[in-house]
Amino acid sequence: MDYETADAPSFGTSLTGMGLNILVRDVRQHVEFLTCVFDMNAHQVSDNFAIITYHEQVFQLHSDGTYASHPLLALLPENPPRGAGIEIRLYQSDPDLCHSAALKWGADVLHPPLDKPPHGLRECSILSPDGYIFVPSRHL
Repeated sequence: MDYETADAPSFGTSLTGMGLNILVRDVRQHVEFLTCVFDMNAHQVSDNFAIITYHEQVFQLHSDGTYASHPLLALLPENPPRGAGIEIRLYQSDPDLCHSAALKWGADVLHPPLDKPPHGLRECSILSPDGYIFVPSRHL
């Protein structure tokens, strides 16, 4: 599927498995964060929406305004972190490279790259502008 040209019905009916939709205050800022820090790809970027691809996975960013009539909007905290309690794990990202990119971008880092032998991973935790935790990881 060409994510740049797919219309909403075609894109929606192509989705399978489990989906991830992240509500953000500023879609364009999050696109910049995800593309600069994690080398993700963004498609159909607007003030309200973006399709994000990470290797074979597809997820979406929506602005708060697109959820104006949805009950979830009333549950969002006024201040970040919004995503407390969920980790978005990126198993095909080098934590050392992402950590360096995050520092250059100005993102908050919860912990720098560390080896976690019990899990067999090297990982770090990086906060997005709205406080979602992204965890780039690689196998030890």
